[in-house]
Amino acid sequence: MRHSRSAGFTLIELLVVVVIIGILASIAIPKFSNTKGKSYAAAIKSDLRNLATAEESYYYSNDTYTADLGALNFNPTAGVTITISEATAGGWGATATRPGASVNSCALFFGSVAPVAPATVEASIVCN
Repeated sequence: MRHSRSAGFTLIELLVVVVIIGILASIAIPKFSNTKGKSYAAAIKSDLRNLATAEESYYYSNDTYTADLGALNFNPTAGVTITISEATAGGWGATATRPGASVNSCALFFGSVAPVAPATVEASIVCN
C-alpha cells in the first residue's frame, strides 16, 4: 500500500525559516535603531538654518535682530526647543535641543555677539 504525503511544511522546515528571520532581524535592528536620533538631529540643524533666515528677514525690516520667536513668525519643529541667548543690532546667538536626538544640542551665532557653545565659528552650526 502506498502512503501519500499530504501537502504542507514540516516542523523542521518552519523552524529553519524562523531561525533565518531571527538572524536577519538581529542584523537589521542595530542598523535602524539610531535612525530616529539622526532624524531628530537633522531637524535641529534645519530649524537653526530656518531661524537664521527668519532673523535676517527681521533685520532687513527692523535694523536689529530679535529674541522673540513670535516676532520672527518662526515655529520650530515639534519637540525642538530653540533658545535665543542674545539678539542685538549687531548679531544674535541661539541653541537648539531635542530630547532623543543623537546630539545633545546645536548652536549658531552671527555678528558681534559672544559665541554660543559649542559653536566657535560665526555662521556655522556646531553640535555636540
